[in-house]
Amino acid sequence: MKTDQDLIIVGGGGAGLSAAQYGARGNLRTLLLEELSSGGQALLINELENYPGFPDPVSGFDFSQKMEDQARRFGAQIENATVSCIRREDDHFVLETDKGKLTTLAVILATGAKHRELGIPGEAEFGGKGVSYCATCDGPFFKGKRMLVVGGGDAACDEAMYLANLAQSVLMIHRRDKFRAQKSLAARTLANPKIQVRFNTELRRIAGDKVVRTVHLFDNQANREYTEEVSAVFIFIGSDPKSGLVKDMGVRLDDVGYVETNHKMETGIPGLYAVGDVRASPFRQLVVAAGEGAVAAHVAGQYIDEVRGEAY
Repeated sequence: MKTDQDLIIVGGGGAGLSAAQYGARGNLRTLLLEELSSGGQALLINELENYPGFPDPVSGFDFSQKMEDQARRFGAQIENATVSCIRREDDHFVLETDKGKLTTLAVILATGAKHRELGIPGEAEFGGKGVSYCATCDGPFFKGKRMLVVGGGDAACDEAMYLANLAQSVLMIHRRDKFRAQKSLAARTLANPKIQVRFNTELRRIAGDKVVRTVHLFDNQANREYTEEVSAVFIFIGSDPKSGLVKDMGVRLDDVGYVETNHKMETGIPGLYAVGDVRASPFRQLVVAAGEGAVAAHVAGQYIDEVRGEAY
């Protein structure tokens, strides 16, 4: 059967864009489908400072745009579409999208992950009214005001540093007694004079009128709840993998829902691969995601040759 594409990549973050580049460069008819804008989580990075080959920090947006331009230059197609279903039929895959049905010999899942919510009173009510999950998106709206950052990982520290350049001051809380971010990033956060860090502290409630006015915090060591005045709450407590498209296909998922693969990014279903933040990995960084995308595209190319009887 002749398919619409040789390779379809679902998701346009760093992993997906890398896969698109390597797929197209390998002379595969390559299509990348992205719901919104190419870049994924990288779009939230104000200053990308640890990607090899970029000694000067670059914005996540600019970096992602360069990756997209490069993939297109090699011949990859990049389109906006929402994929609702992936299924395997005989020796190919069928993808149902809001733009119609597509067929392909191989699929790379690069759907990433979505931000995790606290699920506390006031979080949903004040969404877009002071509660945010993206500092670069919403931080400028609260310039000169006091902000709260919740979290203790790389994203929380990175975003707190960015917000410190805008805010009157940043109050940062983490429920544990130390950060889980990379040591250098944690050290810079703690040393920033505009960031006040409180460990062993949890956010229990967000309150206000039309916008956020106060937060109710809980000191889990002193067993004490108290109130602080802030104008914005930025929540960075991790992400949940967007693996729903493959959960009913027999793909192995870990306890959280991340897709498990081997070192070739193979899921166990011939022709189906998973890369980036949707994949079970001990270290989620843009450079890792880009490497995984390249590996998956290369292995997919070998698989496609086998399906066509052209392996050498």
